[in-house]
Amino acid sequence: SIKNTDLMKVKCIIIDDEPLAIKVIQNHLKEFQNMDLIATFNTPIAALPIIENEKIDVIFLDINMPKVDGIAVLQSFLKNNFQQKVVVLSSYDDTKLIKEVLKIGASGFLAKKCAGKNIVEAINQVYSGKQYFSESVKDKLLASFTNKYLNLDDGSEDNSFFSLLTPRETDVLKLICKQFNSKEISAELHISTNTVETHRKNLINKLKVK
Repeated sequence: SIKNTDLMKVKCIIIDDEPLAIKVIQNHLKEFQNMDLIATFNTPIAALPIIENEKIDVIFLDINMPKVDGIAVLQSFLKNNFQQKVVVLSSYDDTKLIKEVLKIGASGFLAKKCAGKNIVEAINQVYSGKQYFSESVKDKLLASFTNKYLNLDDGSEDNSFFSLLTPRETDVLKLICKQFNSKEISAELHISTNTVETHRKNLINKLKVK
C-alpha cells in the first residue's frame, strides 16, 4: 500500500461543506505519512487557485453541496483537463447518480457513511490508476447491471449473460442483488468472507461495471 512506499507523497484536497465529514477524513489520514492533505475547502470556487497552481493528485468532491451543482463542477474540472483524480463524496448512493458521475469521468465514488475507514484504500486505488467504489456502491452497481438479465421472482435468467461467470460467482451475485452483505453471503454459501471479497472483485472486473 501507499503507506509503505518511498518518499513520494500523495497530495490531496477535500471540497466539502460538512466540517464533521472533513474531520473524520483528516483523522484517518493523519496515520499515513505518505498522504498529504494539503487543504480543505467548503466551495469549489475557493479550491480553484490551488487546483490550478499546485501539484494535487487526488480531489475529494462532495457532489451534494447546497447551492452548488456538483455535477457541473465535476464536468468543469474534467473539461478544463485538470489532471487530478476526482473521487466523489456523497451522502446518497443512488444508482443513477453513481452512473452519471462515472460516465462524466470521476475516478471513484465514496459513500460518506464509510468515507473515514475507506479513504486510504480509495486514495491507493485511484492514485494507481484504478477506479474505487465503496462496498455499498459496488453492490448497487452490480445489482442494477444484473437485474435486467435476472428475474429474482420467477428464477428466469439470461444464460448468455451468466456464461461469463462461474457457478459460485453467480451464487454470490444473486445474493448481492438480494442485498446480502459479505458476512451474510459467507454464512449462506459456507465460504469465508475473504473468498466473498475475491468473488466481488472478480464480478466487478468481469461485468466491467462503470
